[in-house]
Amino acid sequence: MVKPSGKANQKTPPGRLRIVAGNWRSRLLDIADVVGLRPTPERIRETLFNWLSPEITGARCLDLYAGTGALGLEALSRGAAETVFVEKSARAASTLRRNVAALDAVGAIVHEADAMDYLRNTGCGKFDIVFLDPPFAADNLEELCRLLDQQAILAAGARVYLEQDRGKPEPALPDGWGILKIKRAGNVRYSVVTPATQGVRR
Repeated sequence: MVKPSGKANQKTPPGRLRIVAGNWRSRLLDIADVVGLRPTPERIRETLFNWLSPEITGARCLDLYAGTGALGLEALSRGAAETVFVEKSARAASTLRRNVAALDAVGAIVHEADAMDYLRNTGCGKFDIVFLDPPFAADNLEELCRLLDQQAILAAGARVYLEQDRGKPEPALPDGWGILKIKRAGNVRYSVVTPATQGVRR
């Protein structure tokens, strides 16, 4: 169980997203009224970004299935140089753009596009950190990791965040990839993996 602390202990009003830490700490942002949209909980974001703290400053990030943008905006708040958000829902993408404008978030780029199409067809450069939080029903983390590996868009030493229903089997990772961190909270399993080295469960 992940123990919340600090600002992450505060209850966020319904329909709002709270930035946990960094330059925009405690800022509240709108959540689009889209069926199935579920921001990554604050306590999970807090743990995740503790894991990523050595890599986050100056990083170029990709937030696929961005939804509310909770992960990518948290990364920018904590010092990432750029986050590319990819979101298929027009309503969610519109709300995300409004939130980006409200924060005056330099380095935020929002694409209204299908995540798989984006990976297959976009010459998007290299990313240091990739957030993969697809709808639980999609159950496509294996394919997403395979595409990331095949398209060669991960920078040396990149980190990839995976979030899924804990009732599902852990995704099979591409050859050479390993798990660096893994935890469970409620019905969620979340982990950080890397193609750079064989990871160790800790």
